[in-house]
Amino acid sequence: MSADGWSSVLVLGGIRSGKSEFAESLVAGAPSVRYVATSAGGEDDPEWRGRIEAHQRRRPQSWTTEETGADPGRLAGLLAEAKPDETLLVDDLGGWVATLLDPANQPNDDVATVAALADAVRACAARLVVVSPEVGLSLVPATPVGRAFADALGTANQALADACDRVAFVVAGRPTWLKAEEVSTSHDAMAAATPPPATTAPAARVTTAAAAAPLTASSGSTATFEAVDPGTAIEAGMDLPLPDSDAGPDARDRLERLDLPGGGIGALLEAVEFAAATQGTATPRPWGPVRVLLIDGRHAGGAAAGTDPAEADRRAAEAEAGEGALARLAATADADVTVVRVPPSGAMEDGPVLDAATVDAALRQGWELAAAAAEDGREALVIGACGTGTEAAATAVMASTTGAEPVATLPRVLVPGARYDDDAWMRRCAAVRDAMHRIRQEPRGPKDVLAQVGGADLAVAAGALLGAAARRMPVFLDGPLGIAAGLVARDLSSQSRHWCLLADAGRLQLVRQGADVLGLTPVLDLGLDLGEGANALAALPLLRSAIALAGALPVHPALLTAPGDAGLDDTGDAAFAEPDPRGPGPASA
Repeated sequence: MSADGWSSVLVLGGIRSGKSEFAESLVAGAPSVRYVATSAGGEDDPEWRGRIEAHQRRRPQSWTTEETGADPGRLAGLLAEAKPDETLLVDDLGGWVATLLDPANQPNDDVATVAALADAVRACAARLVVVSPEVGLSLVPATPVGRAFADALGTANQALADACDRVAFVVAGRPTWLKAEEVSTSHDAMAAATPPPATTAPAARVTTAAAAAPLTASSGSTATFEAVDPGTAIEAGMDLPLPDSDAGPDARDRLERLDLPGGGIGALLEAVEFAAATQGTATPRPWGPVRVLLIDGRHAGGAAAGTDPAEADRRAAEAEAGEGALARLAATADADVTVVRVPPSGAMEDGPVLDAATVDAALRQGWELAAAAAEDGREALVIGACGTGTEAAATAVMASTTGAEPVATLPRVLVPGARYDDDAWMRRCAAVRDAMHRIRQEPRGPKDVLAQVGGADLAVAAGALLGAAARRMPVFLDGPLGIAAGLVARDLSSQSRHWCLLADAGRLQLVRQGADVLGLTPVLDLGLDLGEGANALAALPLLRSAIALAGALPVHPALLTAPGDAGLDDTGDAAFAEPDPRGPGPASA
């Protein structure tokens, strides 16, 4: 049994009860999950295929899938083979029972097979969650086959309920624990204690974050946010997972052999390698739906010089209504937008912008935002900003963590009409300069930097980066807020930066220099300046196209010729030098 009191959970529920979503939330914090699908057949049933595809879209891309197929004994074998450091999710037992009763598997001692499965659950070394339909609350089926299925599934449910450490029953998305104490997760507690958010019909999902209160959704989905595991401390030295170090180079090598009419995919190779590493496969697939976290932070003092709070309010309202550049790009990139309003931050030149408790709360809320995105089936995050004073705060963070010269990295102040307000820029410079002088002898730990000059918006963004890394979810950085948050997250967990991608370098020296410190190579150099978050969304379709090609195209026919033919060595590989998949460069042109 694990440290938090359970190794196996049986989740029961009726049709559309939310049992699968709840089961998935129990394993959301695991570094990786083996999803065991028990359903067999149904290829000719469009409605059944639609249900399966909905389940597939909801799973994080870091999960692997195994199918038990038409062999009911295969499930017990998988459980026996599982290792102690693995997490398995079996969905669901109804499919397994249907396979067990299939005439092709008869005659068979069904009771003995169920007992063997229960024994395998008891002996399973991995952490295990099993989903099963509860059929005992409906009418007795009218057909012999239906009665046989209900009887067999009821017997199986009883056997596994006895074998598992915990048993939960889900009704209308609300779990009730039937056996022992609750599993150490806040999903069920929040579901029971938090009323469903009000639902309207805007295009964006709107979230309001407060310093001392849990995140609540004011529109869109009714899913609750998973709180940070009490055992997870957001402190410097956090140990988070890393992407697969072999998959990226393997994907690059594979590109050299693909049936492409030209010389390669150029700079887009960076995106293919990143997708391969974060998905753990040399044949990555394009990212599915993504979530934009549009963080609305307000900074006081000189950091906000030249900004109009009413303009920031308008940008946030546009995103909430599904209007404006960001929302339009999101609609074409299969993305939804979460507007996150955070507490105001003080004037950096006068003193700390946040207290320590608010820093911790903001980091935790960012972690929860990443957890919510994973629960909702989003496969990547995009960090964006629409507040006031964020660029100056990001400059101060970069100066504090890297020693960069603020005057060289602070972006100019752009005002409506494509004009620059240099007086406002000088006031921002003075605020950053005074803040740097004020903290010259203060500690420079990541939380210290957030409290002294960073603010709530950067803390929430840094927490989201850490939470995404914990769930093996890629993050697209795009602008000063994302880069500064990446620097803070790196100092809390060095692994976090490996889950970040910079789609376009943009025009800002702060972004280019910060990306260099983080070791991020921009995929593109389009010089986009559409607003933080919008640049990544504009580039995303192109990145998806490159990844789709890399994963779908076969090896060139000329490289499949039998060994011994001209141009091939004894292994069947090309004996001549092949072109770089990025295309000709200075050395080969």
